[in-house]
Amino acid sequence: ARAMEAPPRSFSAAEVRSRCAQGACLVRCRRRLYDLSGFVRLHPGGEQLLRRRAGTDVSAALDGPPHRHSANARRWLEQYYLGEMESGDEQFAPRNHADVAQLCAWYQGGVWVPQGYNCCLLPQDLVDWQKPLLWQVGYLGEKYDEWVHQPVDRPIRLFHSDILEYLSKTAWYVVFMVWAPVVLYLSWVSYTSLAQGNTRLFSSFTTEYSIPVHKYYFPFIFLLGMFLWSLLEYLIHRFVFHMKPPASNYYLITLHFLLHGQHHKSPFDSSRLVFPPVPASLVMAFFYGILQLMLPQVLGLSVFVGGLCGYVIYDMMHYYLHYGSPKKGTYLYGLKAYHVKHHFEHQKSGFGISTRFWDHPFRTLIPEETFEKED
Repeated sequence: ARAMEAPPRSFSAAEVRSRCAQGACLVRCRRRLYDLSGFVRLHPGGEQLLRRRAGTDVSAALDGPPHRHSANARRWLEQYYLGEMESGDEQFAPRNHADVAQLCAWYQGGVWVPQGYNCCLLPQDLVDWQKPLLWQVGYLGEKYDEWVHQPVDRPIRLFHSDILEYLSKTAWYVVFMVWAPVVLYLSWVSYTSLAQGNTRLFSSFTTEYSIPVHKYYFPFIFLLGMFLWSLLEYLIHRFVFHMKPPASNYYLITLHFLLHGQHHKSPFDSSRLVFPPVPASLVMAFFYGILQLMLPQVLGLSVFVGGLCGYVIYDMMHYYLHYGSPKKGTYLYGLKAYHVKHHFEHQKSGFGISTRFWDHPFRTLIPEETFEKED
């Protein structure tokens, strides 16, 4: 297929310098040239690197020691292929080029060379991106698991129906607008109900030794709900979202792609980073019903509203980990780098999103040595 494509465009050193001076972020691998201008801010540390490119001193833009890129990251780079450097110009660079090449950093007026990068072409895709993917992926069979964990930077269409397609997408702020008022209202209902003094724990077993639940306990019950949500978030992410569907089961593969596979295939599709309110409400109603069966009505509602708040925080944080630019050295910066590792290299570990806490006891923590303090 590539043999029939037009010859790649050639770029001179002067043209590359000019583009970089205008704010472009170009990457060179031997003679192959890539334009990461639109993606660099999504990379951990990319925003800081761009801010530091304002100066003219090349060494001032260096950002730490070299780091290793996964095979998926190398495939990802090929999506931004721009053309070829003109013969004889591929070694051009301003002063300190050797240091820049060694440290693998973006810098003012030049390009970045990934250390040890092995240039490779993207393999021919197994699906037709011009058609809805949901009904195609089930036919991939044993190739599905490898395919879905090779991320691409392009939007995904799931359904033929425009209405279903519209309902499957959600802007991040919709989650906050819909559920934040619900959290506030249910918190008020829970607190005022507890204030009536009629709620007692274990009253269904014994009236003499039942424990009264005062209104002052509400903040602690609320936090308990958030804590339980964080555990539920981990378990769902690990055992439901990351199940490996049988290669022979078309329907389980399709379900997996609908639930989470689409996110791993296109991790920067901004319209699919949060859970649409309609299916989310059905899931929440299920867990609310369980809590009502297990606990007194008001107590179950108090735990539920804490879990609902935890869910809103989780969805907002998940979006931020993909599109935000946290300051280097902060908790969110480390969590963003951690989540990027999960997407590009460690899909079978690193399941915590809003917190890495549960990765410790369940032994699914991404090893610290894989980060090499690069970011």
